[in-house]
Amino acid sequence: MTRRRQPGRWCGGRVPAGLGRDRGSFTAELAAGLPALMLLLFAGLTAVVAVTTQGRCVDAAREGAIVAARGGPGVENAVRIGPPGAEVMVVEGDDTVTVEVRAKVAVLGGHLPMITVGSAAVAAREPAGVP
Repeated sequence: MTRRRQPGRWCGGRVPAGLGRDRGSFTAELAAGLPALMLLLFAGLTAVVAVTTQGRCVDAAREGAIVAARGGPGVENAVRIGPPGAEVMVVEGDDTVTVEVRAKVAVLGGHLPMITVGSAAVAAREPAGVP
């Protein structure tokens, strides 16, 4: 007749060498590694949002400068194309129009200070007689 083994016990009552000493190590590694993994996830998401916002600022500044150089409403076009809550500034010179667009991005879920991304575009004024 063979003895029935109880769960969690080894035959003969003794634990083979190298086993049994690391009980709970997965839990400890998970508890230490999970916060680091979450930090990397939030940092990655913040980077993606910042790059996307930067791209929208570039597009808005370029479009606003082109429209303003042709004598149109450059600020309205830049606000329409830019990210929500973006600041648009237009500086009109004698021969050029400069449009600068800035937007704030929340860092790591919004519990830290925000970073600001932006872009500027310059366009040469077109002559008044050209349609």
